[in-house]
Amino acid sequence: MPISFNTFQSMQRLISQGKQKLADFRFYDLASQTLNRCTPRKSFKLKHHLAYGLKARQRLDLYCAQQPRQSRPLLVFVHGGSWAHGNKDDYVFLAESFTREGFDVAILNYHLAPQHIFPSYIDDLVLALNYLHQQQVDLKISTENLVLMGHSAGSFNVMSAIYHPQSYDLACRDGIRAVVGIAGPYHFDYKGDQYAEPAFDIGVPYQQVMPYYFVESNSIRHFLLLAEADNLVGDYNTYDMHRRLNEVGNHSEVFVIPRTGHITIIATVSSWFSRYFQTKAVILKQLNQLFPPR
Repeated sequence: MPISFNTFQSMQRLISQGKQKLADFRFYDLASQTLNRCTPRKSFKLKHHLAYGLKARQRLDLYCAQQPRQSRPLLVFVHGGSWAHGNKDDYVFLAESFTREGFDVAILNYHLAPQHIFPSYIDDLVLALNYLHQQQVDLKISTENLVLMGHSAGSFNVMSAIYHPQSYDLACRDGIRAVVGIAGPYHFDYKGDQYAEPAFDIGVPYQQVMPYYFVESNSIRHFLLLAEADNLVGDYNTYDMHRRLNEVGNHSEVFVIPRTGHITIIATVSSWFSRYFQTKAVILKQLNQLFPPR
């Protein structure tokens, strides 16, 4: 029996959607999904898929700690994925790990390459931060003690929100106490880089984009983590950024995390793995000095 034209079109759409999902899939997606399924949810109350802007990707999840610290620190996490991949839903394990320590945690989606290039994803982060600041009373959070944390491309985004060719109107700027950059690219030429090139305008020299070139003096504490076995992002990114921050009088410390790679380093902050790796302990030791536990 011949199929109708409408049925044929529907089948074509399903096949196309399936191909797209397969193309978007990464092995570490399966790992994070498995990790999330094993993650307890007793340490937080979730406010899911909050709109910080009008566009579909401008959404964030807010995890409010059941037992917050007195200073009510808010950790804002930005995921990696070469600016072309990733989703906030993949990081429940990270939110759980820090809400159990008394931090409120916000994790956001942002526009992805190649459809959206620099600085669109930085614009999204600034928009999200301003939303959190403006809605803090209704959301029952505080932006007086902010920690900005990013992994890989997310680290670049976090740094670029602060150190940018044109300074952003960031309403909560005075509340940013710390930046935690994990395996971040801060000083590199994206032209010819198979992972990064689609996320930037290659007609613009990297010296006009990289946060390294726009560092300004401030009181923010910068904690830069390196994976010992990172084979994707060169460690010179971290050491160059560290040196530049120090040159203008800013605080910066570098920590090399043993037995981790570029992707695995972020998984090791989970409650399941943190006892076996130094990642969470290193971060928490620094943040405890800023926001003493109860």
